[in-house]
Amino acid sequence: MKYKSDNRIILTLDAGGTNFDFAAVRGGEAFSGGIRLPAEADSLEGMLKMIIRGFEEVMKQAEAKPSAISFCFPGPADYENGIIGDLENLPLFRGGVPLKSMLEEHFGIPVFINNDGDLFTYGEAIAGLLPEVNKALKNAGSQKAYKNLLGVTFGTGFGAGIVRQGKLFTGDNSAGAEINRMRNKLYPSTSTEDSVSIRGIRRVFAREAGLSLDDTPGPEAIFNIGMENVEENAEAAIIAYKEFAEVAGNTLADAITLIDGLIVIGGGLAGAWPLFLPGLMEEMNCSFREISGDKLPRLEISAYNLQDQAGFNNFLKDTSLYIQVPFSNKQINYDPVKKLGVGISRLGTSQAVAVGAYAYALNELSCL
Repeated sequence: MKYKSDNRIILTLDAGGTNFDFAAVRGGEAFSGGIRLPAEADSLEGMLKMIIRGFEEVMKQAEAKPSAISFCFPGPADYENGIIGDLENLPLFRGGVPLKSMLEEHFGIPVFINNDGDLFTYGEAIAGLLPEVNKALKNAGSQKAYKNLLGVTFGTGFGAGIVRQGKLFTGDNSAGAEINRMRNKLYPSTSTEDSVSIRGIRRVFAREAGLSLDDTPGPEAIFNIGMENVEENAEAAIIAYKEFAEVAGNTLADAITLIDGLIVIGGGLAGAWPLFLPGLMEEMNCSFREISGDKLPRLEISAYNLQDQAGFNNFLKDTSLYIQVPFSNKQINYDPVKKLGVGISRLGTSQAVAVGAYAYALNELSCL
């Protein structure tokens, strides 16, 4: 990978609702100790000065001038112009804050801002699931190669990003892949994020276990209960992840019809895939019942679980055949089976975001 041998330094920031983590990145990996500052201030001015201070301190650690700043920041935002909108988790940002212009004026270097779903997907497209799958297909003797990737992050919220033909797709309003606003299959009056999130897991577990939300454990504990590492309330945990899987699978089936590529899953809940991924795949591969009474496959494409070895092997299997050209002696190769694969992040979410932020900055710098 070209970015791994690049010696340019890019300053990054992982902006969460609790902490801001600053780092200096070279070759796609942080090489300094980094700086963590609490994501709190009494005023917008104080918040912005804190962001400047974080970048200044991590620049001192780098001991060299960086080529750019590249980082993820919550939306809504106009990412192309680096203007941050009205944020739920960071309420001091209101009315449009030109964060990119402020930082460029202060540091005198280019600044690039995206959301975490975009950068996660870009990192997995460059050095994660996408190249791994294409290498496996090549080793299996297949001529197939995938160029499109839908990345989703399951955690506090439900984020996503799209890489199309090797390029990050953000849309005309910096709102591409905001699939968290799709309709919730099980609770149609609300969004899919109400179920595909930590709060969704905890809410259903509390309901099934007869607990108050205050007494409900976090998603990792619920996962352990569901895996029968803890005996009590195992059925409640299984139901919580089952609902999560059904809503997520329905949303991903809708989204992938517009993208037609692979799907990679990251975020804080990705490690619970043994409980939700089989159900998610079942939902994606289910059938509609048409008004006539006939069944219609949910997707035109067959979805394969890449975390399951048998599923991965079937995905790699050559299903092509030779068909006759009409009025000719010639035959051509044709694969009647359309396939998509769904897998868990190969880099880990944080590393994928770092790789995505670094590579995106290098690519943008080459265009300046």
